[in-house]
Formats: sequence, structure tokens, C-alpha cells
Amino acid sequence: MPSKKYSLILNGKKAGIPEIRSAVAALRNEGFDIAVKVTWESADMLRLIKESIQSDCCRIIIGGGDGSLNEAVTALMQIKLANEEYCAETRLPEIAVLPLGTANDFATGCHIPNNITQALTFAVTGKAQSIDLISANEKHFINVAAAGFGAQVTAETPVELKDFLGGGAYTLTGLAKAIGFKPYEGTIHTEKGSYSGNIVVGAMCNGRQAGGGQELAPEALINDGLMDVTLLKGFTPLDIPKVLEEVKTSNTEGEFCFHFQAKWLEIDFPIALPLNLDGEPYRSEKVRFEVKPNAIKFVLPNDCPMIQA
Repeated sequence: MPSKKYSLILNGKKAGIPEIRSAVAALRNEGFDIAVKVTWESADMLRLIKESIQSDCCRIIIGGGDGSLNEAVTALMQIKLANEEYCAETRLPEIAVLPLGTANDFATGCHIPNNITQALTFAVTGKAQSIDLISANEKHFINVAAAGFGAQVTAETPVELKDFLGGGAYTLTGLAKAIGFKPYEGTIHTEKGSYSGNIVVGAMCNGRQAGGGQELAPEALINDGLMDVTLLKGFTPLDIPKVLEEVKTSNTEGEFCFHFQAKWLEIDFPIALPLNLDGEPYRSEKVRFEVKPNAIKFVLPNDCPMIQA
């Protein structure tokens, strides 16, 4: 009979799903010690993770989407950084996910089951592996940070750009045609050098996909100590064929689109650049993105394509 303690932290909006209750009951009947906790607001995640640690929980299962997973890893890193001496002597709980969101981009990219019963069973029985996170100032994210203009898709936007930009796509064509359209101007620094100029959109990727299955970094790995970065400069409608060609070509430094890997990246813009971290809004003029290698242990299937052997 299993002797480990598990904590299932459910997004409050998903807590009433009957299949979750049935799956938990079945696992408890098999001897798994699972405590169920429910969030009501964002501040609850930190408190519930602290409670789970205090109760000697070995693994925390996050029941929710990419946003809930983002709250969880940010909370865990906050605890880790505030208690470095404690965390050096005591292992932090492993993290697993029960995908309950609309997109579940990180879980899908990892090949985690999307069936509730199968996913919960895997969450308690699967093997955890060390993975990277990326910090963005005081925040952390596990999947993708996106930066740039807008969030509305228009009929004029080419499908290739919609695919690249995902569900939170940017109206690049419309913006390029708009009177007075100006990309954000600023400076970007990495260990490879600096770039000063304009940017329409950027993606800093730990995982591979965002926006409901759109691949932004098809070759990204979550345990290689690197983030996969794509930056897109401003362009005119006449440039769109060239832009589309560069977007679809990985590992390039084109005229408009830049794909590269980095351990850290800093953006310094005169006005706050719109950002989202795993879909959660965040605004700042200056942001330092930095890979945190082997930051947490996450339960992953053997066929996870984002793990470096």
C-alpha cells in the first residue's frame, strides 16, 4: 500500500467535475493518501502549497490549466527562494498536472494524458524528472512568455502568422496598415550581444507551444538550460511574404524574424511592453528573463518529447 502523501490543488472553477471526485475515490480505495484542496482566488495557491509542504506532502498535483500551473511554479519558487537553507536540506514536493484548462499547452506538449481518470492516475504513479523554469523579474513561468502588440485576430492576418502567434494572436496586418503604426522601440540584451530597435512580437519559450496548440518553438527542451527565443521586427504589408518565410524557418537570423537560444535575455523599453507569462498578463518596462536549470521536479511520461536524453 502506498505510504506517500499527495495533495491535489484544484482550480475552484473545476472542482465540481464529477469525474474528478470518482477518480480521487478510486485512487484512495487503492491506498493512495490524497488530500484535496480548492483555490478560490490567486493568493490561495501559495497558501495551499505551503500547507502541503507542512503536511509532508511528497507530490502536489495541480488541477487546472496553464494559468494554474503558472501560479503553482511561481509559488513554489517563491517558497524555495525565501527558504534556501530549508530547501537545501528538505526536498520540495514534486509537481504533477491534471489538465483541466481550455488549452493545456504545457501538458499537451509533454504528452500528458488529457482524460481526467488517466491523467490523475499518471499524476500519482508517474516518475518525476528535473526541469527548467524561466524567471521574469520576480515571476516565474514554465511554458511560454509572449510580448508585443494586441490580442485580436482579423480576417486580414495570414493564417501562418495566426499559427505562429497562437490563440492570443496579434493583428499584425491590420497594425501594419494602420495610420501611425509604430512597433515598440527599445533594447534587448542577451549573452550573445545587444539589439536596439523595434519589436512587434516576441516569444521566450521553455516549452514548445502556446495559444491552444500552436508551436512557437518546435525544438525546445525543458531540461537543456536554454530558452528558445523568437523576435519579430516591424514590417510593412509588402514585407509579409518574406516575414512568413522567416517565421517558418527555425534557427535563423533573418531580416525581420530572429530565432535563437539564450540563457538569459533582458528587455529595456521606454514604455511598458505588454507581456503574458503562461497566458497571465504582466507589464514592465524592464524585464530580465533567466533560465533556472533543474528548478523543480515534474512528473513526465517516458515519451515526453521535450526532455533531453
